[in-house]
Amino acid sequence: MLKSVSILFSILLFLSACSSPYDKELKISVNAWVGYSPLFYAYDKGWLDEYNIKVLHVVSLAESMYIYNAKNADAFSGTQYEYSEVKKREPNLTPIMMFDQSYGGDMVMGNRALNEYQSNNEKIDSYLEINSVNSLILKDFINFYKIDANKINYINMDQESISALKSDKNLKKSLIVTYAPYNVKLKHNGFRTLASTKDSLSITVVDGLYATQKVLTENKEQFKSLKIQTDRAIEALKKDPKEFHSHVKHYLQDISFEEFEATLGDIKWINQEIPKELSKKIQEMDFPLNGLI
Repeated sequence: MLKSVSILFSILLFLSACSSPYDKELKISVNAWVGYSPLFYAYDKGWLDEYNIKVLHVVSLAESMYIYNAKNADAFSGTQYEYSEVKKREPNLTPIMMFDQSYGGDMVMGNRALNEYQSNNEKIDSYLEINSVNSLILKDFINFYKIDANKINYINMDQESISALKSDKNLKKSLIVTYAPYNVKLKHNGFRTLASTKDSLSITVVDGLYATQKVLTENKEQFKSLKIQTDRAIEALKKDPKEFHSHVKHYLQDISFEEFEATLGDIKWINQEIPKELSKKIQEMDFPLNGLI
């Protein structure tokens, strides 16, 4: 009997030692985007377990925002657009940490040559996440190339559904606003890139993590740990991209290692330091940087 009690006590002691010291599970809504892959990596490796942090993998920026608004997540990832939209409802929303600047990772793709979108009055089916930064990118695109906005037929779809579109003879003249990794599948499906944040688009797109000041204050140590593990993941990516890819590919539409490497060229990491010129642009968007972890 004493031996049984001793074994039970040892098991309980072991479980207690292995459990997280944080009672509250911190839930973070994160959509499939190459710039958020360090979060997926850290989560997949189990680095966030001891801090009781859970990453909720979603398929679109809009879904990430909806999950947060429904109070099913404590924080969410997104661009400056999603931040500004949620802030209308949550005045105390604040950027907690930054991940990247899009440098070609956000793009407009199509199934026609660029001049065909400018030349006649035929309607253009435009597929995008309307309640996301996609809408600003499309606006920037049609303004830059002087495409008549009245020709645009807006079709709201999540990126998972958009990526299943095929550029065949049955598809009318179309535009697609998308981002990495979804562009990889669309390229395989016959679409071409017409413009991106690397060229032809004037919009600046940055990605961060957001929560209310109250949530940040109550869970400051967990967010600090998340920042440390995210930075650690980016270092792991630089050291061994193939190993990194093996942990994140199923979060990123199972793209190949070569395709993953190509998408990395479409972003610039700003997790450690934000260049002065970019910092100025960000703050001109009414996007505060002074409270970052």
